[in-house]
Amino acid sequence: MKLSEIKSELKKLTTIAFQLPNGELVLNHFHVTEVGKITKHFIDCGGVVRTEEVANFQLWEANDYDHRLHPEKLVHIIELSESKLQIPDLEIEVEYQMKETIGKFDLEFNGTNFLLVSKLTDCLAKDKCGIPPEKLKVKIGEWKPKETSCCAPDSGCC
Repeated sequence: MKLSEIKSELKKLTTIAFQLPNGELVLNHFHVTEVGKITKHFIDCGGVVRTEEVANFQLWEANDYDHRLHPEKLVHIIELSESKLQIPDLEIEVEYQMKETIGKFDLEFNGTNFLLVSKLTDCLAKDKCGIPPEKLKVKIGEWKPKETSCCAPDSGCC
């Protein structure tokens, strides 16, 4: 989800809810403690230099049960961040405190909740690392031979 998309969705809502991959909701007294731009400049295992940028939100739960973050306030925080930090319309990455470490998530919206979607690692240079492309997985009994324009063996046409 990009910044423009979350702002559009927030303008339609009266409350904000973030849902973890396991289905649990982030406690409703969370705060967005940071909005920023993260630039990652790296070299992949195939020797290609790359740059990635994301807009970063950090969610934090406090013992402040009397203050809730309302959609219009989060829109204001995002717009202030875009202006002051010169953040373009980037994809959003969300940081959230898990039990032992900070989890990083992609963000989607299901019409009601913002979904924290688990991120996965990947090799960006599979061809240079000798990793074969993923093969099509077919269950036994579902495989059908390709139809050809040739005659069938018993048709007598050959």
